[in-house]
Amino acid sequence: MQTDKIILGIDPGTSLMGYGLIHVKKQKLIMIQMGVINLTKLSSHELKLKKIFERTLNLIDEYKPDELAIEAPFFGKNVQSMLKLGRAQGVAMSAGLYRNIPIFEYAPKKIKMAITGKGTSSKQQVALMLKSILNITEMPKNLDASDGLAAAVCHHFQRHDHKNKSYSSWKSFIQKNPKKIK
Repeated sequence: MQTDKIILGIDPGTSLMGYGLIHVKKQKLIMIQMGVINLTKLSSHELKLKKIFERTLNLIDEYKPDELAIEAPFFGKNVQSMLKLGRAQGVAMSAGLYRNIPIFEYAPKKIKMAITGKGTSSKQQVALMLKSILNITEMPKNLDASDGLAAAVCHHFQRHDHKNKSYSSWKSFIQKNPKKIK
């Protein structure tokens, strides 16, 4: 398994697309960057998709990630919104595929579970846990950025030492991973 790599995490959206990049160096996670791509001023869905593709390619070209982790669209009541979100996700994935980067998709609950231990956690709870995991001094005002970062961290946890392990509680996790506690 590669011990030095960069993971790009994306939280797709048609108004704001969150992203985060982490550098995995041996066992240590280091946040490189996180932010949002603001799409609210663009007049059409097609222009938003074009911007998502271009900005994702820019992130890939600038940071050279080895893998891309992306949040899967969740099923909502509004089918039109879900279709637009699915297109946004597909365009971001296409940018990764265009640069031959492996893509990994995670359900929102899976990401929350990997970060907080609870699949129904709020954006604020996820952000607070990321702040602790990555020693971030200040979180962004917009939590879509931390959601993108969460996708990257979730991917690392899923692909690394948490693979094929399950824990019945936080107590169980702590007992089996004492070095992960500060």
